[in-house]
Amino acid sequence: MLDLDAVERSQRDVDESAVSRLTRFRVLALAATAPLVTGYAAVAAVLALVTAVAPLTHFSTAGVLGAALPGWLAAHQVPVGIGGFEFGALPLLPTLLVLFLAARAAAGAADRLGYTSPREAGHLIGAIALTHGVCALVVALVYTGRNVDVDPLAAFYYPALLAVIGATAGVPWRCGLVDALARRADAVAVRGLAAGAVAVALLLVAGAAVFTFGLLTSTGTARDLFATAAPGAGSGLGMLLLCLGYLPNAVIAGTSFVAGPGFALGEVAFSPVELEAGPVPALPLLAALPEEQASWWPALCLLPLAVGVLVGRRLRYVADDPVTRMRAVAVAAGAVALTFAVLAGSAGGRLGVGPFDPVTMRAAAVSVALVLWIGVPAAAVAWFTGPRPLHDPIPGLIPADEDDEGEEDEESEGETRAGERADGGETSEDASAVTGTEERVDGGDGEGMVTGAGERADVGMGAGEGRADGVDAGVAERAGEGTDVRGGAGTGEGQGRDENAGEGVDVRKDPGMGEKPAPDEPGPTRNEAAGPEGG
Repeated sequence: MLDLDAVERSQRDVDESAVSRLTRFRVLALAATAPLVTGYAAVAAVLALVTAVAPLTHFSTAGVLGAALPGWLAAHQVPVGIGGFEFGALPLLPTLLVLFLAARAAAGAADRLGYTSPREAGHLIGAIALTHGVCALVVALVYTGRNVDVDPLAAFYYPALLAVIGATAGVPWRCGLVDALARRADAVAVRGLAAGAVAVALLLVAGAAVFTFGLLTSTGTARDLFATAAPGAGSGLGMLLLCLGYLPNAVIAGTSFVAGPGFALGEVAFSPVELEAGPVPALPLLAALPEEQASWWPALCLLPLAVGVLVGRRLRYVADDPVTRMRAVAVAAGAVALTFAVLAGSAGGRLGVGPFDPVTMRAAAVSVALVLWIGVPAAAVAWFTGPRPLHDPIPGLIPADEDDEGEEDEESEGETRAGERADGGETSEDASAVTGTEERVDGGDGEGMVTGAGERADVGMGAGEGRADGVDAGVAERAGEGTDVRGGAGTGEGQGRDENAGEGVDVRKDPGMGEKPAPDEPGPTRNEAAGPEGG
């Protein structure tokens, strides 16, 4: 039996899938064509404004719309030949507008379609880039032979490349491109790229500062050029728009100047170490160019040097290994060199024929110079100011810390021994002063006297004086029937000799038996010696 509910659900899914595909196509088509239409409309509006207010011009809607197409190609940095003369030194401000439009269109489309993966972002970027390339190729083929000469290949890849850059800039966080790059790329390389981006921004700021300084010191010349080359409100407006369009080119020229190689307009060249003066186009923006060389110009090279130091400070904590930090510095220097190779190459180009052709920013020389200005100081700072890994000591060698501790222990032990000796001397002297002569009356055959039994007697400077240090029995004398003598040196005058040093002889004198060796018996104590009499 046919399930009607299942059929309805299947049909509903098909309809939703078809609507989804249709919506996706519409959003992608709008994202791809919106920058084209908006850019073309902006160029046409500027041309219409200039031709409307400029004197001695005839305004025509068809003429403005027709002239806007080569202008749109020029905004995408496609060299355009007019009357047999190629113009490649094109303004960069419209190009920045093109990039902004592509980025905005890609971001809007990604939000509407809910794209969250790099693969979906690739489909969106590819659609926008392909549409730009194809449309520019069609325009180039249509206009070729109508006093306008455009290279079809250049008309295809320049707009497509700019569309890729702009669209990619619009969806890195929305579609997870940054996260994918962070997962797959080396962390050290990513840090190097970030430092290189900061260096590019700082170098552009340095170039803008130099250009602004030159323009502010030549405001009188700029005003005279406006009055001479563009009299009237309409011509002045057109000249102002032209100057604004070339403003990014001037900033890049300033960066090339501080980097060292400088730039050239035909036969006229400017750099910190050379100046070849000559006539320049009557553009008020060029009033910032100096008329004569100054001795302090080489000091401007300290600006990229300072940027290199800052890059090194940013990368000194990338890793503990100095070699790894050098890899990050190399990535940063390479990013700076590649970026300015593209920027300097785009800011210059052919300018018809004559003394001002070509306009060159010396891209190759600028790239090499910036690699040195950024890489060398950054490498030095990152190498010498960053942390260093701790290496294990070589087996079999005593670390220096243990040697120092051993020496300190030996010194402290020596001081302790010296202190003990000094204390021992004082103690022995005190003991000698306190220790007296003990007398014992033996109840036996004779009377005996025991002096310092069980103690060491030292013979001092005086005659017959004994000092005991309480260690060993030194000199034991028994007066009466028997006397114990140790040391054999006597108890007369001595020079501090130890009675224990000589030969010790025990001799007991007995009235009836003569001399005989004394038994090894300890002497009686004082209480025992005293006996009843002591009581």
